[in-house]
Amino acid sequence: MQLAAGKWQATIHGKMLRYGGNMLNDSIRYIAGRLKIDEVDLSDLARETPTYVYSLKRAVGNYRSIRDAFADLDAHIHYSAKANANLSILQALISEGAGIDAVSAGEAYRALQAGCEPEKVVFAGVGKRPDELRWAVEKGIGWFNVENVRELERLNDIGREMGKRTRVALRLNPDVTANTHPYIATGHGGAKFGLTADVVGEILRRQSDFPAVDFAGIHIHIGSQLGDTVATHTAVNTALHLISPYRHIRTVNIGGGLPVAYEEGKNLPTPREFAETLYPLLKDYSIILEPGRSIIADAGVLLTEVLYVKRQAGQRIIIVDASMTELIRPALYQARHAIVPLAQPSGELAPAEVVGPVCESSDTLGHAVPLPDVKSGDKLAILTAGAYGMVMASNYNARPRPAEIAVLQDGMSQKVARRRETLEDLVRLEQ
Repeated sequence: MQLAAGKWQATIHGKMLRYGGNMLNDSIRYIAGRLKIDEVDLSDLARETPTYVYSLKRAVGNYRSIRDAFADLDAHIHYSAKANANLSILQALISEGAGIDAVSAGEAYRALQAGCEPEKVVFAGVGKRPDELRWAVEKGIGWFNVENVRELERLNDIGREMGKRTRVALRLNPDVTANTHPYIATGHGGAKFGLTADVVGEILRRQSDFPAVDFAGIHIHIGSQLGDTVATHTAVNTALHLISPYRHIRTVNIGGGLPVAYEEGKNLPTPREFAETLYPLLKDYSIILEPGRSIIADAGVLLTEVLYVKRQAGQRIIIVDASMTELIRPALYQARHAIVPLAQPSGELAPAEVVGPVCESSDTLGHAVPLPDVKSGDKLAILTAGAYGMVMASNYNARPRPAEIAVLQDGMSQKVARRRETLEDLVRLEQ
């Protein structure tokens, strides 16, 4: 019953399924019945769980694909650190030429620690503290995406005090509704993000009131997981109309939002389709992209161990040692992740609820997940878990956070990119 990698089919209640579907890829796939990440058998990395594992080869390949898709434009890619800010990932992407998009001083600090030049860091975020702004100006951070008039005034004051001129892109809220989940839509009128067109227009007419600010760009980001290119095209048109009277503004930051398939059957636009849509509008501008999820999501897995299996209320419930404290996306966004065994099955699959041990009813990692018979001690992999996984992990229920392992670009070498927390770590900062 084994076909090409990622195409294994099985029956569940008489329906044919592609096991793992298009969630498996060139780096994460079955070889000779074993789930591997590049050339490394994931079973060898699953002796302790939960554990995140990342393919740096896949992440760099995704970065190159986006870079190549926008090659006809003057495009500069700044990886969005909020998706996954592990230093090993940042270092690999910075080595490829990526800048970093940071939404806090902490993310900007990590970027600098990973070797990014301050000039290639974009500092975004709807609520930057005054001390964060001061620190960023001191460090020479290259861009500030400004979302508030008071923030602009603070930047101007700090710049005048330090004798520095800060480079700013005003973040426009274009009042468009993106084709995405409402929790990750950021460009509609009711969102907390950005400035309205009226406010942006007024600021641009008053540029002389901010002598320590270089108004060099405009920024839009209408949401993550964009289901089409239509809203982006509309938002860019609005932005270009606003800056058209100001010939010195030649940079358009179009944010991120490039989508990733978390489940089979989604018809999602490719980076090339976004580039082709935007080329007629932006061919005479310098553009900044801020992808995160589309670079790292399908380069990562979360390994977990089956603790118990029970049948209750007509369901098979598989209790694993991973939970919402490691991967909160299913509880927070009702997100779906493919979950597969490390040993490729050979028989029929049946639906199961895959749940964690945290004391919350929402601690469910997957509903009706097609899985073979499993028992305590078996290992599973939660796929497409490289983005918004470890960065959103918590110590709720006093659970130590998991280890992170990076498989290097040679596909064989590996390193502990972040050690597993201990019980002692849980109280280390307390008195």
